[in-house]
Amino acid sequence: MAASEPMFIVDAHQDIGFNYIEEGRDFLRPALEKRAREDNSPEALRGRGLATLSLPDALRGHIALIFSTLYVCPEWSRFGAKVRYETPDQAHEQALAQVNYYRQLADRDARLMVVRSQSDLDTVLDSWRDEAVPLEERKLGLIILMEGADPIREPRELEMWYHEQGVRIVGPAWSETRYSGGTKRPGPLTALGFELLERMAGLGMLLDLSHLAEKAYYQALDRYPGPLIASHSNPRHFVNSDRMLSDEMITMLAERDGVVGMVPFNRFLVADWKDGTPKEQVTIDHYIGIIDYVCQLTGSARYVGIGSDWDGGFGSESLPYQFDTIADLWLLRDALQERGFKEEEVRSILGGNFVRLTRQALPSSV
Repeated sequence: MAASEPMFIVDAHQDIGFNYIEEGRDFLRPALEKRAREDNSPEALRGRGLATLSLPDALRGHIALIFSTLYVCPEWSRFGAKVRYETPDQAHEQALAQVNYYRQLADRDARLMVVRSQSDLDTVLDSWRDEAVPLEERKLGLIILMEGADPIREPRELEMWYHEQGVRIVGPAWSETRYSGGTKRPGPLTALGFELLERMAGLGMLLDLSHLAEKAYYQALDRYPGPLIASHSNPRHFVNSDRMLSDEMITMLAERDGVVGMVPFNRFLVADWKDGTPKEQVTIDHYIGIIDYVCQLTGSARYVGIGSDWDGGFGSESLPYQFDTIADLWLLRDALQERGFKEEEVRSILGGNFVRLTRQALPSSV
């Protein structure tokens, strides 16, 4: 982005639709209002957490774009979701319900827009370029990301998800799917997975490598010719888990001009952090540290972004203590500058890097 461009945030991973279907959390209502209505006992918070997401909070946090997920939970998973699927048809219907919620949000509030094209992207970003537009009146773009491809009942159905439902990013795995090995379920891309990648390439879609098992990750890097991201993945250097990326995985993604979204979640920042650990033991400095690590590893701030995954099974109680709601991501602007990052590097990390790849993956118009 040019130095004259405004500074804003792109959050590459929020489970907005899942939170509405699962918990009735309306994205238009402030996070603190939702908390006041919910049971915040330790038992109720397990697998849910204190709410952090909302449109008002996002705009206060200078968030211009969110990669908004379609996430459905398999029946066999230990993740405590109430709504689960056993069959591809069930996964399909559950994901469609989340797409419908995103459309309803855009119909209910003109500040929200489902971004399907470069023209849509420019409409959103123009509201951030115009300093005369008050912060609370600017637009927030929702770019639909399918996290785990099981809702795509067969690869040829991808065209329907793209043209009719507006999906622009697909991550083949969450844990294991019919398309790929995933987190805690090691394995390669399946035959269906390779076919899915071919069809994604034909549409020019963004491929999300987060959650792919390591073998599948390398296969995707080798076979997929289009733009690549890891929407919400941290370095394995800090927390040794197959959910994280090794230095080699990060370096190879950077060699393809991809971007990694860093997750500000205490369990992904500090190896011995556990639920119930005092929030104050992890700070924004830990998060800046992993951003800096990837910048040093790759030699540039070009390959790093933000992928919060907040309200993705955890909440405010599990974030670095300066963070309470999504509005607080804006603290990163000053924190990065205090760490020695130049203004243009901060602009790139906060949003510019993901905008670059998003623009590549969008058609000019629809």
